[in-house]
Amino acid sequence: MLTANLAALGAALCWAASGLIAIGPVRAIGSVAFNRLRMSIVFVGTALAATLLGGWQTLDLQGAAILALSGAVGIVMGDTALFWALGRIGPRRNSVIYATNAPITALLAWAVLGEALGPWTAVGIALVTAGVMLAIFFRASPVPNGTGTVPHDWESVRGRLLVGVGACLIAAVCQAAGSVIARPVMAAGADPIAAAAVRVGMSGLLLFAGGLLPGQRFGFGPGLTPRIFAQVVVNGFIGLGLGMTLLLIGLAHGNAGVVATLSATSPVLILPMLWAWTRQRPGAGAWAGAIVAVLGVALIVNR
Repeated sequence: MLTANLAALGAALCWAASGLIAIGPVRAIGSVAFNRLRMSIVFVGTALAATLLGGWQTLDLQGAAILALSGAVGIVMGDTALFWALGRIGPRRNSVIYATNAPITALLAWAVLGEALGPWTAVGIALVTAGVMLAIFFRASPVPNGTGTVPHDWESVRGRLLVGVGACLIAAVCQAAGSVIARPVMAAGADPIAAAAVRVGMSGLLLFAGGLLPGQRFGFGPGLTPRIFAQVVVNGFIGLGLGMTLLLIGLAHGNAGVVATLSATSPVLILPMLWAWTRQRPGAGAWAGAIVAVLGVALIVNR
C-alpha cells in the first residue's frame, strides 16, 4: 500500500505543476487542439519507452482493449472537459472542483469492483474532499495595483461560472470511470508505461478523428508558437506521461478510491505554487482547506 500511496501523491504533484503550465497553451490554441498535440507527443515517448523496456509483453489483446476504453472515457472525454473548464474558470477553481473525482471513484469502485473501505479510510476520503472543496468558497487574496487591489488574471471567469463548473464535474466523473475501468488490468500485472501508451494512443486517435468531422478545426491555428509548443511538451511529459504512469502504478497496488483521493490533493499542492508563480497569496479559507485535506491524507496513509 505504501507504493500505491506514494505513487498517487506523486501523480497529484505532477498534475498540480502541469495545471499551471497548461493554462497558457489552452487559452492560446483551445482545449481540444492542446489535448491532441500533447497526446501525440506523449504517445511517442511512452510507446518508445515501453518497447525498450519490454512492457508490451505484459498486455494481451483483452487488457489492451480495456485500457483503450479507459483512455477514451478518462482522457478523451475527461481531459477535454477538464481543459475546456480550465480556460474558463482558471487553475485554482478547476483543481478544487475536479477533486470530486475522489469520492466518485470510491463509490464506483465499491459498486462495480466491490472494493470496500474501512471506517477511518472513509473518514480520510471525506476530509480530503472537504478540504480541497473548501477553497472554492474563498477568493484568493487580490494583487495590489497601485490604486487598489485587483484579482490575478487566472482568477477571472470567462463566460458563465456555472457552465465551467459543470464541465469540470463532468471531467471528474469521466476520470473516476476511467480509473475504475483500468483497475482490474493494472492489478493483473500490466506494465504502467505500456498501459499509459495504450490509453494515450487510443485517446489521440479519437481526438484526431474528431478533428476530421465537418465543422471541426483540425489544425492548431496561429496561436501555436514555438513557446506554446514547448509548454505543451513540458505539460505532456509531467502531467500526462509521468502523472498518468504514477496513477496507474497506484491503481496496480492499491484501492481505487484511496488512490483517487490521494491523487486529488493537487489543490493542496498547487497553493504554494500559485503563490510563488503569481505573487498572489491564497486566502485564509484555502489554507484552512489545505489543513483539513492534510489531516485526511494522514488518516488514509496511517490507517
